[in-house]
Amino acid sequence: MGAKTVNKLAVPGATLHYEVTGSGPVLLLIAGGGTDAGVFSGMVGQLAAEYTVVTYDPRGNSRSRPDGDATDESVEQSAADALALLDSVAGHEPAYVFGTSSGAITGLELITRHPERVRMLVAHEPPCTEVLPDAADARAFFEDVYETYREDGLTAADVVFMMGTGMDDDAMPPMEDLLPEYRELAERMQANAATFYEHKLLPFTRYVPDLDALRRVADRVVPAAGLESFAHLPGRPIEVVADHLGWPVVMFPGGHGGYASHPAPFATHLAHLLKTDTL
Repeated sequence: MGAKTVNKLAVPGATLHYEVTGSGPVLLLIAGGGTDAGVFSGMVGQLAAEYTVVTYDPRGNSRSRPDGDATDESVEQSAADALALLDSVAGHEPAYVFGTSSGAITGLELITRHPERVRMLVAHEPPCTEVLPDAADARAFFEDVYETYREDGLTAADVVFMMGTGMDDDAMPPMEDLLPEYRELAERMQANAATFYEHKLLPFTRYVPDLDALRRVADRVVPAAGLESFAHLPGRPIEVVADHLGWPVVMFPGGHGGYASHPAPFATHLAHLLKTDTL
């Protein structure tokens, strides 16, 4: 595994923190929600044996600071950030992309707008719930989470969000039981929670993927979900997307955060999938 470099990239309205490890074809890992590059730390070493692994803190999270006051995220802007990173690291070579949760939505928008830049996208549980038959219920739920945050604060919003998404089983152990590096990550994620509820939750969950455009690149999109979470709200939309693409959903170990809870088998599964690329 090559040495890790820590870098900054100026993009319109923000400066992105990103990390590059390993050598070989570029593999961009896009984190979701209030997380950052650190959630992939358990997988990077394994993947960096064969790939130039790029991780980053999405705009507004952790070390990727906006230039001014935080504003509502747009999926288009998020995809532009991912493209800027690919330009910086991969030049004009197409890259592999793995996105999870809202990071998978960023990946869907990236391959929709710039299909020539993505060799393969693994989209793990994008919460684009507008594609669901019960989209109105999902929309009402996320609006309830947002209103709970505005009226009752973070802790109350966390409870509603975790229960309604089936992620209450994913709760991290108490802060004092964590290894120092994971405690640091957990503290960063806690600090990002307000930004997530305020500026990211609604814009991402209201995203409507362009299913016709995705069908045109179906041979490069792998719909993915967690074995323990595909029946819950964040895992369900990818099944609808997969039906439009004509592919089955590929199951990964663990739940919505399987990349962090089961990093070794998750990385093995991801590396195996990427090898099916025929470009």
